[in-house]
Formats: sequence, structure tokens, C-alpha cells
Amino acid sequence: MVFSTLSDPFLLAAFLTGLGALGLTLLLGAQIVILRMSLRRRERLERAVIAKWRPLLMAALADAPPESLPALPGRERLPFLRLWLHLHLSVRGEASEALNEVGYRLGCDRIARDLLNNGNRAERLLGVLVTGHLRDKSAWHDILQLASAPDSATSLQALWALVQADADKAMREMMPVLLRREDWALPQVANILQDAQDICARYLSDALLQLEARHLVRALHLAEALRVTIPAAQLATLLHGDNTELVIAALRLAQDPVLLDDVRARLAHPEWRVRVHASKALGRIGDHSDIPRLQGMLGDRQWWVRYRAAQALVGLPFMRAGEAEALVAASGDRFAADMLRHVLSEREAG
Repeated sequence: MVFSTLSDPFLLAAFLTGLGALGLTLLLGAQIVILRMSLRRRERLERAVIAKWRPLLMAALADAPPESLPALPGRERLPFLRLWLHLHLSVRGEASEALNEVGYRLGCDRIARDLLNNGNRAERLLGVLVTGHLRDKSAWHDILQLASAPDSATSLQALWALVQADADKAMREMMPVLLRREDWALPQVANILQDAQDICARYLSDALLQLEARHLVRALHLAEALRVTIPAAQLATLLHGDNTELVIAALRLAQDPVLLDDVRARLAHPEWRVRVHASKALGRIGDHSDIPRLQGMLGDRQWWVRYRAAQALVGLPFMRAGEAEALVAASGDRFAADMLRHVLSEREAG
């Protein structure tokens, strides 16, 4: 009976499929057990490493580094580096140097370089972070290669490590790269370069003369994020260009009254976004003669232009108390008066 059942090819296929599914289920169960056991071993190791090394690292932070340190076995290296990095995130200055002293004494620089060359993605990222905090220039070539890799997260952290090691050299070698890497979020790039603003400003100004338009917009946005001053002559050239995005980016950076005539000329631009930013720029650098110009912008057909013009007008640094209210009363345009009242009420509420 069994033989006749299994002789049927369909029943035989079903039988073998069931056996295969059972085998796969048992295999999956065994894999889950192994993974859980491995996870528990790692957790025990992490706790042991923290118990062993945290007191020593805390002593170093308290300006009492131990005269001798125990060996750092291979199996403890990764948990120790994670603990060391965790402490680094909460300290600066002399405390950071104390952690670095311990790191160098234990050979963390060599361990990090090995991770950079032989580790998996997570280990390479760990190596990058350790190298950056150690400011280890000996790993420059390895980090530079990672900074040009397509992996956005690792390459961005590699840029940070390069800036930590030698900001001037990093900007000289990486400025063209970071202005072309559109996968690097500008807020993150700006945060990395925050402590190297003066160095960045020098190389950024030089780069503006060589970039294509689409990369030039990114460069100007980075300059804005870092509060880098771009020479007025360069901005004036951009303000008279045909690229709308470049004109807007240049208007956002306009801080010098030398640019007043160039900014005023953009108030009549056919693109309403340009008129918005021209109005905002006048609010920063305009003089008394710009009050009628901004009043005229209150009649623009675009609501955002009227709104930003009203904000600029009310926020002019020389605008005295009561003058804005007088402008409302004197306005013959109901929509302009309503916009001024709206902005004044916002300022009072704020």
C-alpha cells in the first residue's frame, strides 16, 4: 500500500516536499538557538569588558590615569572600542585627550587601522570613528580612500576623521569631492566643518571660481550654513547671471551694502522666488531709500513676496517704534495694509 502510494509521482513529490519543509524548519530552529547563544555570549563579554575597563577609563577622565594597564585581548577589542567611543561622545578638551592617551597606550590606533583594511562595513565604520577621535594622521591614506567610497555613511564619517586629523589638508584634498557628493547631506557636512570655518572659507572661495553651476549652488548653500563670507565681487557676478538657483543662493548670502544696487535690481525679476529673496536681502542691508521699494513689493501678485517684503520692511534695523503702524495707516492698498498688520501681529505674538 505504501509502495503503491509512493509510486504515484504527485504523492511522492508532496511527500518529499514535506520532508524538505520539516528539514528546513529544524535547520531554522537550530540556527535561531545558535544565534541566541551567540548573542548571550556577546552580551556577557560586553558586561565583562565594561566592568573591567570602565573604572580605568573613568580614572583617566578624572586626571588619574593608571600607571599600568592590563592587556587588551583580541576578543575584547571591539567591545572596548565601543565603550571608549561612547565615553568620547560625552567629553571634550583635556578629557578627550586623556581617553586618547589610554587609546594609544593600548594600541587602538593599530587596531583601528586593521579594521579599516580588513573589517566588514560595521567594523570599518568603527575604525573610522576611532581614528578620527585619535586624530591619527598615520591612517590618512586609508581614510582618504574610504572618503571617496560610494557608501555615504562610511565616506561621510571618513571626511569627519580627516578633518579631525588635519583640517587644512582635509579641505585642500576633499573640498572638490564634498561639493560634488550630492549624497552627503549639507547639514551633516556643515556640522563636520563647523570647527574649521576659517580654513573652509579659504578653500571654498577658491572652489567657487572652478565649479559648474549645479555644484556652485551647493557650494553657496554650504557657505550659508557655515556663515562663510563670500567676496562681494563674486556675489555680484552671480546676481547678474541667468541661473535662477544661483541668483537665489547669492541673494541668501548678500550681507554687504556694496551689493545694494545688485539686490535692488532683482526686485523686478520674473521669477517670484528671486523677488522673495531680494526682499529679504533688502531687509538685511537696505537703507532708508529702500522703504518705498519694499512698500511697492507689498503689491506683488505672489503672496510670499508680499509676506517677505512686509517682514523685511517691519524688521529694518532703523525702523523706529510706530513707523510701521504709520505705514499701515498711510497705505492706500488694502491688501498691503492687511499684510503689514499680519506681520506686526506675528512680531507682537513672538
